[in-house]
Amino acid sequence: MSTASDSPALVPASDEAQAEVVDLCAELIRFDTSNPTSDERASAEWVAARLADVGIASELIESAPGRASVVARIAGRAPERGALLVHGHLDVVPADAAEWQVPPFSGEIRDGYLWGRGAIDMKDTVAVMLATARHFARTGTKPSRDLVLAFLADEEAGGKFGAHWLVEHRPELFAGVTEAIGEGGGFSFAIDGTRRLYPIENAQRGMAWMELTATGRAGHGSSPNDENAVTDLAESLTRIGRETFPVRLIEPVRALLEEAARLYGVEFDEDDIEGSLAKLGPVADFMQVVLRNSANPTMFDAGYQTNVIPGKATARVDGRFLPGHEQELIDTIDRLLLPSVSREWVNHDIAMETAFDGPLVDAMCAAVRAEDPDGHPVPYCNPGGTDAKAFTHLGIRCFGFKGLKLPHDLDYGRLFHGVDERVPLEGLRFGVRVMTRLWQSC
Repeated sequence: MSTASDSPALVPASDEAQAEVVDLCAELIRFDTSNPTSDERASAEWVAARLADVGIASELIESAPGRASVVARIAGRAPERGALLVHGHLDVVPADAAEWQVPPFSGEIRDGYLWGRGAIDMKDTVAVMLATARHFARTGTKPSRDLVLAFLADEEAGGKFGAHWLVEHRPELFAGVTEAIGEGGGFSFAIDGTRRLYPIENAQRGMAWMELTATGRAGHGSSPNDENAVTDLAESLTRIGRETFPVRLIEPVRALLEEAARLYGVEFDEDDIEGSLAKLGPVADFMQVVLRNSANPTMFDAGYQTNVIPGKATARVDGRFLPGHEQELIDTIDRLLLPSVSREWVNHDIAMETAFDGPLVDAMCAAVRAEDPDGHPVPYCNPGGTDAKAFTHLGIRCFGFKGLKLPHDLDYGRLFHGVDERVPLEGLRFGVRVMTRLWQSC
């Protein structure tokens, strides 16, 4: 039986690894992998080549022409233990260069930041994965358990050509994997001038994107019409958009709020959520989105001429639900729709939640604290969705953890899919140090 004393001494992240992570991330950004206008093939080939440079074998898999992912396996010290999947995606959302201070695919370094589309979502993490893997290969360092590294296509459009395709068609690539880490957590969130929370995702809201269709009586635009599809759909959308769902305090949210309250030196009273949030400074705004379900109208399409009342109108709604509260969302939407309006799913995917415990959680927390003594790891529910939804179908416990320390004045959340996306250079180096620790102790 092995004990903690049997574990080899930590091999820290080398200066070379911390330097090259910036260059790796810049090169990744220069591949325009906008989804759906571009594909990932060229960037996937580049990733495979960077792994091959240091003797790491990988497989490049295309689910459709150009839709390429890369998977590699690194042997650990304890092959009898379940493997850890570390995953990141190669695609990004589009960017309008006219809105940016720098060309979004330039990978420009300015003012201590690396700028470009994907800098935080999530080519920063892909670069950290590569830099850490290359460091392990160059130094002969072995992770504590087998690692499966997955660089994935199509996450930004739901993973149909990436994670979900691999789970369905190539599940053997993930044989023996028991846990996974990906995006959605492990970034710093400032609570005051010196202290930071590090939310580690152990839950995600589910996805309920739907198309609504109103049917009515077509007619002349000048005539009265009490079966107007546009009017019925607009009224239904207004009801949905103005609906406030009730607070549902799931355990990861409760735990984060309680820890924030402790750090602020105030009491958290779950019977007075709004009063408690008022005492939690910026944490209150950060956590509003995961206190309840949500549904927001986002698209509307109807008609073809001003003087014609169409017989049909359609719209899209982005619905999200907390773990355990999917039916509440569906029942609420159905109650708000007028009888002439029907709905069908555009993208319907699960909510997730796993316990915040075990050796992997302990290792993630320890790695953060070792590199940031003023950091406080906490559980977290991701308001969106990631490729983790696919991997849960294989029975894998999924977490979100990237190891990214941010300046206190950087609004991380607004950079996701936003203009002037950028990542601090020191944040990338911090990520390599944290990941190097984690892979040796997980």
